[in-house]
Amino acid sequence: MNLFTKFAKDESGATAIEYGLIAALMAVVVIAAIGFLGQPLQDAFSGIGDTLTANTPGSDASPTPTPTPDPE
Repeated sequence: MNLFTKFAKDESGATAIEYGLIAALMAVVVIAAIGFLGQPLQDAFSGIGDTLTANTPGSDASPTPTPTPDPE
């Protein structure tokens, strides 16, 4: 009976389970936020990247043309 009462009073397992549930809930929230905000964030960063590329001195936003061989 002593082992059973000792086991019933031990709360270390309950604390670990609580931390596990909190971590799982946080993971669900992060995944939902990424799913909800994923495309708008991608569009925003793509726009920022395009603006930086277009306004960088010495670079143009168009790709470099491939050179044509000289006819002999």
